[in-house]
Amino acid sequence: MAGLTTGGPNVDVSLLYEINGLARQAPGWLDRTVALLGEYGILLALVLLVLWCWRGARRQEEAVAVESFAALVWAPLAAGAALLLNVPLREFVGRPRPAAQHGGVEVLEPGAGIGHSAFSFVSDHATLAMALGVGLFVAHRKLGFIGIGLALAEGFTRVYMGLHYPTDVIGGLALGTAVVLLLAPLAMALLTPVVRMVARSPRLGVLVRARDRVVARPVDLAATEPAGRGHENDLAA
Repeated sequence: MAGLTTGGPNVDVSLLYEINGLARQAPGWLDRTVALLGEYGILLALVLLVLWCWRGARRQEEAVAVESFAALVWAPLAAGAALLLNVPLREFVGRPRPAAQHGGVEVLEPGAGIGHSAFSFVSDHATLAMALGVGLFVAHRKLGFIGIGLALAEGFTRVYMGLHYPTDVIGGLALGTAVVLLLAPLAMALLTPVVRMVARSPRLGVLVRARDRVVARPVDLAATEPAGRGHENDLAA
């Protein structure tokens, strides 16, 4: 089923040439930078953003920390689920890479992605980036907007690099978003009790809450009073 953009003038191909055409006009160092960001850099930035959010969540009150940590655990799990869904989807659609169908496409990383799949729809990188970005948004709104912005940038780089059509990227962004949001209620219902147990564990609780946020339990003064003192007070009375 390779019916998506098999040839002829259309908006998808036009945008491909316009965005990818920037690579021909740009200096070599810029192309190499975009290729590095598109292949590894932006995804690494998203992972670091998730870790930064986790660091901040650990300093919140227990209820907030548990909810945020559960959402941050769900983000990579959802990204993995979206990538698994994309495996049969790619095979079903069977859309070749742009350079295999259209002349004049500048491919910045000829070997990128070809090893595991010669098909283009949908973009794994866009799917993964948006799943992390939206998952981050569930945990922290402000950082989530940054994550979503990075995911959009990731999609742009994939077209710039000549590896995907714009609709490949849009499909990946939609797939990542759908998996995170549609399965979030069930995922949070399952993960939150587990995270709450971890938070109350003497050894693993530090994963959810920072040590300086642990509130000491109130001490029962009566229970710690030296033996016989209460009896002496009774006699004095």
